Amino acid sequence: MLDILVAVGIPVEGLASDRGREKMAGACLAAGQIVESFKEAKSVMNGYFPTTREIIKFENSHYGEHISSGSYDDIRRKDLKPLIDEGLVVNSSVLDQAATNNPKRGYTLSAPFANLIKVYGTSKWEKQLAYFIDVHQKAKEELARKRAMERIPVTLPSGVTLELSTGEHNLLQKKIVEEFLSLFGMGAEVLYIGDSTDKYLHRDTEALQQLHITLEHGTLPDIVAYSREKNLLFLIEAYHSSNPMNGERVSTLKQLVVDSGANVVFVTAFLNKLEGLKHLKEIAWETEVWFANEPEHMIHLNGCKFLKVYNSEES
Repeated sequence: MLDILVAVGIPVEGLASDRGREKMAGACLAAGQIVESFKEAKSVMNGYFPTTREIIKFENSHYGEHISSGSYDDIRRKDLKPLIDEGLVVNSSVLDQAATNNPKRGYTLSAPFANLIKVYGTSKWEKQLAYFIDVHQKAKEELARKRAMERIPVTLPSGVTLELSTGEHNLLQKKIVEEFLSLFGMGAEVLYIGDSTDKYLHRDTEALQQLHITLEHGTLPDIVAYSREKNLLFLIEAYHSSNPMNGERVSTLKQLVVDSGANVVFVTAFLNKLEGLKHLKEIAWETEVWFANEPEHMIHLNGCKFLKVYNSEES
């Protein structure tokens, strides 16, 4: 599989380790439900999209892996993402317009890629590979044009306009930037915001360095903003399917910003209260919860801090 991925242009050598390359190949094989032969490869034409948890189970059952069931997000973010970006693996969201990072959605091989790997090692391989690369490149260009037309514009407090890819997660990020920070940010500027197609869509490297924050995608929350006036550092998670500000997440993020010298505000944002209340028990104390459909209000999971504010002479 690695040989095939190299042949079609996937930069596997850019991965940090042999294990990273092995995991990408394993996830690709599992997405196609391949056990013994490439001829078994299933694709979007078969209508079966295994979830990331099912992919883990498949790899453990058939490839001698011992991947934790809790690593489903790593499968999506690390192992499958380069393959999805290149159109070799297809997210079921392309069929129902669901968010691309919904763990209930599944993944399978694209039909052209499945057809290609079925002839690997045969006399048809070279001809089919050349045809695939030609057609695939044209398809990528068309997809890029389509994505450009479907972007979500978001205006930062500085006035800079960015374009996010489509999906409920990025719609929520837009609301956080344009509504939450406007209401509660106290003049905060956005230092970092990621996107499913560009993990470093916006980053203020100089400001992050001044706060001694190192960018580690996968560890950082969706949005980092900083109010110089109040020395408040906002770490905001746009919750759609994973990573609310629970105790473990807050502990990890505290280590990331321990040298910032700022007062840190942890925020979990939801599109609506109904969704947020379902996950409220997971969220850590001394953090904030914000609902995009009721933007002028917040839930503060500890009263002491705000009681002091209300009792102060300044208030």
